[in-house]
Amino acid sequence: MSTSPPPGRRAERRAARPIRRDITIDEWPEAGLVIAGGPADPRASVKVDGGRVVEIDGRGERDFDSIDRFIAARAIDPAVAQEAMATDPLEMARRLFDPSVPAAEARRLFAGLTPARLVEVVWRLDVLEMMLALRKMRLRRAPANQAHVTNRRDHPALLAADAAEAGLRGFAEVETTVGVAPIAPLNALAVLVGSQVGRPGVLTQAAVEEAVNLRLAMKGLVSYAETLSVYGTADAFRDGDDTPWSKAFLASAYASRGIKARFTSGSGSEALMGHAGGCSMLYLEARCLLVVKGAGSQGVQNGAISCIALVEALPSGVRGVLAENLLAAALGLELASGNDALSSHSEMRRSAKLMLQLLPGTDFVTSGYSLMPRGDNLFGGGNFDAEDLDDWTMLQRDLEADGGITPVREEDVVAVRERAARAVQALYAELGLPPIDDEEVRAAAAAYDSGDLPPRSQAADLAAAERFLRSELTILDAIAALERRGFGDAARALLALTRQRAAGDYLQPAAILEPRGEDLAAVSAINDPNLYSGPGTGYRLEGRRRREVAAVPHAQDPRRIGRTAGSRPLFREGGPAASGVGPEVVVAVGPAYGLRIEETLAGLTHRDVIESILRGIRDEGVRARLVRVRGTADCARIGHEGARLSGSGIAIGIQSRGTAVLHRRDLAPLDNLELLSQSPNLTLESYRALGRNAARRATGRESEPIPVKIDNTARLRLIVHTTLLHRIEVEAVEAGAPLVELELLPAGRKPGGGGGAP
Repeated sequence: MSTSPPPGRRAERRAARPIRRDITIDEWPEAGLVIAGGPADPRASVKVDGGRVVEIDGRGERDFDSIDRFIAARAIDPAVAQEAMATDPLEMARRLFDPSVPAAEARRLFAGLTPARLVEVVWRLDVLEMMLALRKMRLRRAPANQAHVTNRRDHPALLAADAAEAGLRGFAEVETTVGVAPIAPLNALAVLVGSQVGRPGVLTQAAVEEAVNLRLAMKGLVSYAETLSVYGTADAFRDGDDTPWSKAFLASAYASRGIKARFTSGSGSEALMGHAGGCSMLYLEARCLLVVKGAGSQGVQNGAISCIALVEALPSGVRGVLAENLLAAALGLELASGNDALSSHSEMRRSAKLMLQLLPGTDFVTSGYSLMPRGDNLFGGGNFDAEDLDDWTMLQRDLEADGGITPVREEDVVAVRERAARAVQALYAELGLPPIDDEEVRAAAAAYDSGDLPPRSQAADLAAAERFLRSELTILDAIAALERRGFGDAARALLALTRQRAAGDYLQPAAILEPRGEDLAAVSAINDPNLYSGPGTGYRLEGRRRREVAAVPHAQDPRRIGRTAGSRPLFREGGPAASGVGPEVVVAVGPAYGLRIEETLAGLTHRDVIESILRGIRDEGVRARLVRVRGTADCARIGHEGARLSGSGIAIGIQSRGTAVLHRRDLAPLDNLELLSQSPNLTLESYRALGRNAARRATGRESEPIPVKIDNTARLRLIVHTTLLHRIEVEAVEAGAPLVELELLPAGRKPGGGGGAP
């Protein structure tokens, strides 16, 4: 009986990596567990009779289900359907990809395609081609982003503080939800007020039951809705007690009250509900998107959304997510492109998926980004959260890509968080809601998560929320209350937002609001369209926005790194150095050593390093001599110049950053006896050992090379400092200047005080 050999040690380590915690499965097409090419996916076809679509993908209108009927009546343009369907799918894919074909022309033809043909076209493109197509087809010129703001305690001060931080960081939208359903009005109020303190014009919503959300909208507590879920099979719709028509009616109810409405779809939901019917995920999502278009919605959040881990378990899953994003944009829908639900345990895998939307840019790169730590995210855990903000802003800076988040200073964050928490504190007091005390405000301003806040009666908040929802109170009462309590800036921002509700400008496709003086202006696909047509066109990260993205708060001024005042001189310089005689070791230092630079990369003072080297030489009973090499900053040449003067032909050369070499006169300058190149890992004992080895060589004895710890992260951590320190060393070079003798001054001794090398 044969047995398999045990796994190798490297395989064992890989098995423990985060990626192996992700579930990976083979395709099962009959269960809908396949991205494209399901066994029940129909062949693409269309028939138009008398200006009516009477056949879609092989089904005549007598066999239409509710989704087919809706798509035929509302989503496929009969005037262009036959032209579009007669165009070769590969040619259609090329038009989608080709930047010289205007997006409007590609979109005109896409308006006539059936679900099966939409999939057939987009699946002809590989990932890179889809990204380029999405770059062209995005509706609004500049990308934006949406934030999630929740906490597991539904704490109003923390909700307001997080929403304010989201506004400060540049998020155009903030979405909240609830831990306990009845508290929705107060959560919506806290997030609305906080967001306007952070930046006027942020749109907010509460992801709650749709009838409740509509009531919140009528009170002016939300600005948009995103909870209108649609599905690709009639059975899945029935499980949700909905039809395409009921969703369209609800969307119109929102729009009639000045509320922006975006639908939610995404691959995998039908398979999750057991109603895929043997169809592929991408085909069913194409049906969803045509329902969204037919309902007249501004747009969609798609990209697998809460089903992302199921989709990524399958081959081509991430490609399929990009394909559905592209389909939404090609159909003229505002796109919030997912990246919100936790998709993988692997940071590498999560980031790779993000690049498919971050690089081409979408109307909302996430739907949304978890402004809180993952434990406070009531949407099921964010794909990226509060701890990833610096990573995200660095990606923007690295790639010169706009992901909709602005780097900010921590002192500004804390200040705006406290201001928002105090605004909600004042509002609660004015409206007779359960009081928020000063301790809660201070905690919310500085909190890591809701666990940092003091106890609060959720029962009292729930009772107040239900009274508020039944009352006649609206956003106008909140505005007046804030004005009375001294928060006029927040009151004016809320009033401007309410005026926009009446104007309805942000019901335009892909609309966001931007502050313009004391008012707000809608920026959308209508007045700021994406007109990308190849290199040099479309949105570019430049000017003020580029400066904002580049200004990450932890960036250092390179002109200051490594420069020191040299307040306590290390050496007294003598005359030109002469050739020595007899067994000696010359210790040659670089031109900036102990002058413009006073520490090595390891943080060791130049005095301690020199004293350790000299101590090592003295341990072996050999004389040492100190010289400064002024004509070069190269470590090997510093050592070789010293060796040429040494009576024994042996010298140690050391750069200001701590790199050291043991050299001999008869060797080529770039050859050596021993090189301590890993200067960040060197200790004082390393330098003392180098001194001992040099002394042994000077007296003709053998020496054991010094073991040096190898640190493969040293270059990553310190290459910038290495570059800047070496620049300072190079600046100190005097071409052709002779070597000079040095005398080590005792600690605290000034140049005129005498003394000598130990």
